[in-house]
Order: sequence, then structure tokens, then C-alpha cells
Amino acid sequence: MLLKYYSNKKTIEAGCDEAGRGCLAGPVFAAAVILPKNFKNSILNDSKKLTEKQRNELRIIIEKEALYWAIGTCSPKEIDQINILNASILSMHRALDQLHKKPELILVDGNKFKDYKNIPHHCIIKGDGKYMSIAAASILAKTHRDEFMQKIHQDFPYYDWHKNKGYPTKFHKRAIAIHGTTLHHRLTFNMTEQLKLKL
Repeated sequence: MLLKYYSNKKTIEAGCDEAGRGCLAGPVFAAAVILPKNFKNSILNDSKKLTEKQRNELRIIIEKEALYWAIGTCSPKEIDQINILNASILSMHRALDQLHKKPELILVDGNKFKDYKNIPHHCIIKGDGKYMSIAAASILAKTHRDEFMQKIHQDFPYYDWHKNKGYPTKFHKRAIAIHGTTLHHRLTFNMTEQLKLKL
């Protein structure tokens, strides 16, 4: 089933989504995307339902064909200071800040958001599987974050970030137990619970 626009009118709508919220390491990334009204793609979907190859192929298409798109991030230090929910929302605001066109409507995946410049917004649970602009944002946020984690893996190869992308896998938690944390780790997460290993 093809995803759709939220509004059938000529409303300029920006989809927003984040990636990396449940990680132990790395920034949280968010994307904001404004697609043309005639945009169609039969593969476009929630990034979690696609293969890595599909996501990377769609990233090229979205970045080429979107009217406007932008990425925003919050660092692990910021996440520790304001918590991951606020950091996720701030990352979306930062992505919206960088759009070269002001949207008339903001569509957000999930159920939490904060007002942005008096622009109407709608929070939509599982919106990345319903609306094209949110799905496109989910793909850009995910692929840009994965790319970042691949890069920092070169400096910190013990943690397997090129595979787990900072998520709390058994290997990642074991590596923290052995090598400690890095400047890329989020220190306010409950590490005592996270480091419990089922060996």
C-alpha cells in the first residue's frame, strides 16, 4: 500500500522523525522533510521495516527529489543534560530550523512534541508507516545516524558500533564492562541495569 500525504490540500507539510533514541552511545539524529505533492515511491515505508540496502537507496532518492530536507542532532552530553525525550524533540526543532522553506504543518512520528514557531503540528503514532513525509524523515534520520556511527567506530572499534550502531546489544554492554565508557556514551542512562549480561 502506498503511503500518502496528511492533507490533500496544497499545504506545505514537513514530516519529522528521529533515530537513536534507545541507544547507549552516539547522538540522537532527527530529520525534517518536505516532499513534492507528486512524489510517489512504492518501497517508501517506516525505516525499521526496510533493509539497510533499501534505506540507503531511498536516501539518495529522497535527498534528490525532496523539495527541502535537513538533519538535526543532539549530542550525548546534551542528552545527559535534558534527557532523551527532550533531546529528540530539540533535534527535530534543529532540523526544522535548517529547512529553507517554512512549513505550514508539521507531522511528527510518535506522541510527544513541543510547539515550534506557532506552526500547527500533529503527533501520529506509527506515522512513519502511514505518511510519506514522516517515512522519508525516518529514513534520513536513520541513515545519517548509521553513517555517523560507522565513522566513530574507526576510533573506538571495541564497541562494535559499525554493527550495533550504539544500541544495547550484549556485545556492546560487555565492551563497556571491559573498556568503560567513551565521550560518545550517554552517562545518565542507568548503566547498572544496562550492563547486566546474560552470559
